[in-house]
Amino acid sequence: MTKVRTISAAQARRLAIARQHLSDPRRQVGPNDIMDVMRDLRYLQIDPMRVVEQSHLLVLWSRLGNYDPRHMDALLWKERSLFQDWAQTTSIVLTEDYPIFSALKRTFATGDGRPAKRIRTWIEKNQKLRDYILAELRRKGAMYSDDFEDRAAEDWPSTGWTKARNVNTMLMFLWAQGIIMIAGRKGIRKLWDLTERHLPEWTPREQLSDREVFRQIAQRSLHALGVATAKQIKHHYIRGCCGDVERVLAELKAEGKVVRVAVRESTHVWSGPWFVLANDQPLLDLSAAGDLETRTTLLSPFDNLIIDRQRTEQLFGFSFRFEVYYPKAKRKYGGYVMPILHGDHLIGRADTVMDRKLGQLRMKAVYAEPSAPKTEGTIKAVAEAIKELGVFLGAKKIVYDGKVPAGWKHLLRETALDQLVNLA
Repeated sequence: MTKVRTISAAQARRLAIARQHLSDPRRQVGPNDIMDVMRDLRYLQIDPMRVVEQSHLLVLWSRLGNYDPRHMDALLWKERSLFQDWAQTTSIVLTEDYPIFSALKRTFATGDGRPAKRIRTWIEKNQKLRDYILAELRRKGAMYSDDFEDRAAEDWPSTGWTKARNVNTMLMFLWAQGIIMIAGRKGIRKLWDLTERHLPEWTPREQLSDREVFRQIAQRSLHALGVATAKQIKHHYIRGCCGDVERVLAELKAEGKVVRVAVRESTHVWSGPWFVLANDQPLLDLSAAGDLETRTTLLSPFDNLIIDRQRTEQLFGFSFRFEVYYPKAKRKYGGYVMPILHGDHLIGRADTVMDRKLGQLRMKAVYAEPSAPKTEGTIKAVAEAIKELGVFLGAKKIVYDGKVPAGWKHLLRETALDQLVNLA
């Protein structure tokens, strides 16, 4: 029987952070660097909310520093090395992964379940609307949803926001079938085009079996997570689309592609089993020796490192909820709260707003975790990370106008450069 390697909780955290590009040194950044990050993360969740900035742009900033967001637009809409599809909700994904998404679309609205039958029936009754949308796209090129007439024979039945939104509903179904794609955006408005026209010629088109799809998803998820359980692998990257993940992992383990590990925290062994890609074992050795780089930065509430809230709590001992939709009286920390990563720990959180009219990055409150280091170096590193965020956002001033941990305020003032920071 093969002996299971035991790693520490600190090693698990460091490997996860390294695989997430959150330990890379800062450097000049171009489109190739964005693609390097994407090939390890595999997806960026889209959330158009701009309380601070759109989430996918913040996720890249946490890893790359002060990059030019126009590079992302060029990769999406000009180079088309990336496209938008469903992973963790609507997400930015790699065009080289298109065969995975294409295979998953084969099963949309199939089977004998009631939801699938309901969708198929509605599409059949509104075949004229479907044909009209596709004909318009072929004739005119990319179009927004409000460019189409509603020629539905029967409204989409719903008690929610989709009721009678027939054009949008048909567009979503055509997208889910892989017939059309998002070809651009103007704010929250999606520009639609035919998939065959939008994808670049070099797009891989091989037909993957379900088994190979599940194997690729599992390996990509584990690569991005560093170390993970079967449940965490299944719900990362393309949520719930990994089939029988335990069987897939057993196959990969038998082939020597995946290694089982045990994770120990002090005297306690975490429930598992946990898995690591065989190729990532050298990184585990580096993490054990403490040879991986560390960094201090702020994270989007939808950052890939923390999007699995249960995993975040287990790995970092950090309980995090996105409270922006809570009534103000029920918020514990605030609205748009960004966790603070320092080394291999989440040491605090900042309730953050970018006031674009005044050019101010407002820190409505900053909280330190009880276990957060209280050294001058740590506090200066946090202040520098906040300042870097202000530079990225184009802020003229950073204003701390709420609660700040005791002992932090004077150090935040001392780290100000060029009057970028103003303490209220």
